[in-house]
Amino acid sequence: MKTPPADMLAAAKAVLPNAYAPYSHFSVAACVRAENGNLFVGCNVENAASPLGMCAEAGAIAALFSHGYQKVVEALVLVPDHKICPPCGGCRQRFLECAALALPIHLCTLDGKYEYTTLTALLPLAFGPNNLEL
Repeated sequence: MKTPPADMLAAAKAVLPNAYAPYSHFSVAACVRAENGNLFVGCNVENAASPLGMCAEAGAIAALFSHGYQKVVEALVLVPDHKICPPCGGCRQRFLECAALALPIHLCTLDGKYEYTTLTALLPLAFGPNNLEL
C-alpha cells in the first residue's frame, strides 16, 4: 500500500485546525505541489450564505497561483477521522484547469486511512480547456 507524501501530509495537518466549518462541522485541508516542489495549502471556509464558502482545494490552488505558479503536479486532501473525501466536482474542474489528467491525488484522514487516485479517475470524459481550442 502506498503512503501519502510526508511533506504534503504535514503541511495539510498544520492548516486543518484553521478550517472554518461551523455549519457542516466537516473540516478539510488541502495541499498542492507546484512544478518546482513548493507546497501550497488551503482549508475550507464556510459562510452562512453557503454558496459563498470556499473549498480547501480552491484555497490551495489560489495560493499556488498567487505565488506565480500555474501548474499543480500533485495534490493531497485531508479530513479528520471520517471517511475518505475526494474533491467535489467544482474542485475537480479547478484541477483540470491547472494540472495534467494524470495528476496524482492523495486522499487521507487523520486516523490513517489513505487512497491514491488520479484526476482522470475522478473526472472521466472531462470538459476542459482543450475542448475550447479551435
